[in-house]
Amino acid sequence: MTTPAHHILSVLVENKAGVLTRVAGLFARRGFNIFSLAVAPTEDPRFSRITMVVDVQSAPLEQMIKQLDKLINVIEITELGPAESVERELLLVTVQAAPEIRGQVIELVGVFEGRILNVGLDSVLVSLEGAPDKLDDFENLLRPYGIVAIQRTGRVALPRLRKTSDDAAALRVV
Repeated sequence: MTTPAHHILSVLVENKAGVLTRVAGLFARRGFNIFSLAVAPTEDPRFSRITMVVDVQSAPLEQMIKQLDKLINVIEITELGPAESVERELLLVTVQAAPEIRGQVIELVGVFEGRILNVGLDSVLVSLEGAPDKLDDFENLLRPYGIVAIQRTGRVALPRLRKTSDDAAALRVV
């Protein structure tokens, strides 16, 4: 079994100006590649959560974690394994949909449980939320129709909830 090239890090940081710049700067200086990045305040306004999908082929994960841990504004770093977390991403896409094929596009949006946000003369603007693989599949099926514009948010993730008291700790907090 091969090790996945990407890992998800959930980094709890102080919600202060410049923290994201310091994290991104650290990665840039060390040559670490960030595949995806999302940041927002948590339920406690004193803290923000940075969700990073990192490329472990650019540097060992342990080295990334050690460097992050040195930053004063970093409170906690958690590695979220795919089996132990729930990941979501948002996709907005404008796809060509002339009136004669619009029904096909609308049907595809329905199959993937997406939403049509806006309709133009020859195109539709669609929103889809879900696991990254689901969004990849949807995007690939839309390509033959003609994608005019596309934007993805990057992944956000939280640990799966424990169902029993016997569940082993699924997260690695460093």
